[in-house]
Amino acid sequence: MAQHLARFATGIEGLDRVLNGGLIEGASYIVQGRPGAGKTILSNQIAFSRAAGGARVLYVTLLSESHERLFQALATLDFFDRSKLGEEIVYISVFQALRDEGLGAVVKLLRRETKRHGATLLVFDGLLNARDRADTDLDVKTFVAEVQSQAGFVGCTVLFLTSTRLEDSSPEHTMVDGVIELNEDLYGVRTARRLQVRKSRGSPAIGGLHKFEITNAGICVYPRLEAVMEPAALRDQPSSERISSGCADLDRLTGGGLPLGSVTLTVGPSGGGKTTLGLHFLSRSTVDEPGLHFGFFETPERLHLKAKALNIDLPSSGLDIIWHPLQEHLLDKLGEQLLSHVAAHKVKRLFIDGLGGFERAALHRPRLMEFFAVLTARLRALGVTTMATWETRELTGGEVTTPGSDISAILDNLLVLRTTEEDHDLIRSIAIQKMRDSSFDTRAHLVTFSDKGLSIGAPLGKLGRSGATAAAPSDR
Repeated sequence: MAQHLARFATGIEGLDRVLNGGLIEGASYIVQGRPGAGKTILSNQIAFSRAAGGARVLYVTLLSESHERLFQALATLDFFDRSKLGEEIVYISVFQALRDEGLGAVVKLLRRETKRHGATLLVFDGLLNARDRADTDLDVKTFVAEVQSQAGFVGCTVLFLTSTRLEDSSPEHTMVDGVIELNEDLYGVRTARRLQVRKSRGSPAIGGLHKFEITNAGICVYPRLEAVMEPAALRDQPSSERISSGCADLDRLTGGGLPLGSVTLTVGPSGGGKTTLGLHFLSRSTVDEPGLHFGFFETPERLHLKAKALNIDLPSSGLDIIWHPLQEHLLDKLGEQLLSHVAAHKVKRLFIDGLGGFERAALHRPRLMEFFAVLTARLRALGVTTMATWETRELTGGEVTTPGSDISAILDNLLVLRTTEEDHDLIRSIAIQKMRDSSFDTRAHLVTFSDKGLSIGAPLGKLGRSGATAAAPSDR
């Protein structure tokens, strides 16, 4: 039977998920990245997390001056606890030993101090300086091997920090158990930070790039949603039960409402009625079956004003509104926030207005389909009935566009709103393009707005309108 290596949590939830549970006890890692990449914050965050759990940490630097400036910078972060200094976390500098006596003296000092303080985590901030002090690659390998062997003997995990990007064939890489790389890249006019586990000896890790950010709380890592979600978490319990869309006319066309736990996408132009349909849907939220509006465009105040103008009665309890104004978001952070809120509040009715907000947050758009596939599957598994919107570029006309080439495969239902112009008059219509495993009214129907909200009238064909012959949605 396979044995599992003992690990400890880093205190950074996303990183622990990427590392399959945290750092391995007694193992050694290189944390590499350019200056400003976040290595010092990452290592100190892990150190303070360990100290908070009662462990002892030895933090070694090559600073020639006092550590006070480092503490001043760390004091701006929530995890910093000055009361831990000197007892649970000991900071020492080996600058003089390295300068005067070389790597051998540093090894002896680390051995003595690790033992004296009973450290279970050793952070060595300055591997590049040690490399510069070495005469040959063999000296570097010897230094790394001696430090990690001594630490590993007493079950102490070692983090070697370096400000250069070491190649996979470098002597340091060949010696350690894992390599974690931090970077900050330019995407157009914005930057984004990314983390990659480049090596994980004898232990699985989630490969590829994962975005992270540095906030007052420290480093927050957001693993790629489609990479970390276990298949068991995506299995749902399909049901033939239906729930009201909140719009009696739409319930009539769909044969009784939306299938429980399904995902419905409403596509259409601005002003076509997408958000209004969503408000109707959320108006049926209750304390027992809570609803959530997750949007990017309209503030909570404007949504309530719109609902009031249309006499759509939004419940005062049992409905949350989360508004993310269109700024520089991270795709996986949005996904995590959405799923966490849904799970924590047991949301049963979810309205996402709209999916384009996720698309704009994607710095690598080819992965969007996998992201949406996992996101919607997870929502189904949580028993959530979801309605989402996608705004088309065309304001009027028969043709509409959907978010991706395979979008139909991951959606259960597809509603198409159109606005066409006839005789200088704008005609709004709705057609059901898809209802998974259900019969439905396939005709396009007239849509009107009144003080009762959105109403669906007679088929356009009966009214002699041409909108009924509009083209089917096309993929962009």
